[in-house]
This record gives sequence, C-alpha cells and structure tokens, in this order.
Amino acid sequence: MAELALTADRRNELAALLGDERRLETEYPKVAEYLETAPMLPGTGDDQADAAFDLRLVHYMTADRSISTNPYWEIVAPSVSERDGRRVVDGGKVSGSSRLGFAQTVLQAGYAYAIPSPETIEWIAGFCDGHTVIELGAGRGYWAAQLSAGGLKVDAYDSEPPDRTENVSFLKAAGQSDVWHPVGNLDEYHTRPFREPGDVLFLCWPPGWGNTMASDALAAFETAGGTRLIYIGEPKGGKTGDDAFFDALNTGWKLESEDPQFVSWWNLTDHAQAWTKR
Repeated sequence: MAELALTADRRNELAALLGDERRLETEYPKVAEYLETAPMLPGTGDDQADAAFDLRLVHYMTADRSISTNPYWEIVAPSVSERDGRRVVDGGKVSGSSRLGFAQTVLQAGYAYAIPSPETIEWIAGFCDGHTVIELGAGRGYWAAQLSAGGLKVDAYDSEPPDRTENVSFLKAAGQSDVWHPVGNLDEYHTRPFREPGDVLFLCWPPGWGNTMASDALAAFETAGGTRLIYIGEPKGGKTGDDAFFDALNTGWKLESEDPQFVSWWNLTDHAQAWTKR
C-alpha cells in the first residue's frame, strides 16, 4: 500500500491540529469524534493499514477542496478489495471491521451513502452521453459535484437541502461542507422551466423501508416523458427504494447495463444500474 504523500508544510499543519485537542473538537468535531472512538474498536488486524486509513481520513476531511475534488474516494480507494467479482471497501479483510464500519458512518454522513469512484463517474457519463442529469434525493450534492466535474450538466434536488434546512441524514457540522453542488428544493424541481426528452433521472440511494420517494419520482419522470434512469442502491428488499419502484422497473423498463467497476462498502449490496424505458 502506497504511503500518503504529504508535504512538510501539510505534516506540520496536521501535527499542530492534532496537538490541540480543543481546536480539533471546535473546528472538526466529526474528525475528533472519529479519532476518539476508532482506537477502541476492533480493526482489520493490520495496524499499519488501519493507521494509514486514519491518516487519509484526517488529511482529506480537514483539507480544503484544492487538495482533492473527490476526498471520499481518496480516503477509501487504498482499502478496496476484489471479492467475488465485486469491488468493496473492506480494508483487506473479508469481514471488514467495526472500526471501518464506524468510519463508514462518518464518511457517509459527510459525503454520500454510495462511493463515487472515477470509473463509475466515467460509466455514468458514457450512458448519459451529454444529456442533463436530474438528481432527486441529492443530499449534499456530492455525487452531483463528481458528475459535474466529469463533464455532465447536473440539476440536483432534495426535499431537505442540507444548506437550507435540517436534514437528519446530512447534519450540519463545523469543518465540513453543507453541500458540494447547488441543491434545490422540491418546489424548485417542480418549477424547472424545460425538460429535454433526453434528461436522465439519477436516483442514488433513494430511501427504503416503505418510503415511496423512488416510485413517486420514477412515475413523475415517466409522465414527463423521461426514458433514461441511473439507479444506485440495493436490490429489492434492501435498504433503498420501495417495492413499487422495483415493480415498475421490472414491468416498464429495460436494464441496459450495470457498472462492473462500482465500489461498495463490504457490508452493503448496492450497485449501479442504467435503465431505459421500454
């Protein structure tokens, strides 16, 4: 595993930050919470790998955006393994670890539930072929930011934009961005001026547990003449989407492709799929 390359100035900055507990808790409370809790949890069994992961997390979560446009990926990429044809973040241990699981919650709350690898961004861009992406349930707009950086035009919306209202999944915290891309509310979505026929609906981890957001969004998109969908989430019966959403896909849509390079957390079964209307 390649060691994270830090300049001497950056190492000094981190040393000063980590050496001042009160400042760390004030400026980066989520990082402080991780550093306090992680050592008490079982790791992967590879102390060097765990320490390297911690360093990446601290570095990227306390750096400004000039350091990386995709810090989430920078943090987890060295911890990706190939398992049964899937790419998963497991730290080199099939069963992952409690420590990595805690990091997962911190990163998902700070960035997004699903992991936007460069390969998946490229795969989505290929399917969209220059058409505008309409993301509903965008959260912090982290995926929207990655797709935009990949050359796509993205309009992102959420029922609770984290920079304007309290979003229980993406709470405000010092030291982290409320949003990574402009995120409109649902009123702004419904009053969008013109929808191109080729617009692509993007649903990334729509809520599950019976919440009808996914099926409602798909039905409205169909009514508006939409014919292209990117879905990132778990299969029917998992943590994302509702039964009506999956039933609608199976009866009225065709699975065009699934990203073979998609990266998931080891304890999740999410995947990235491209669908077209039959």
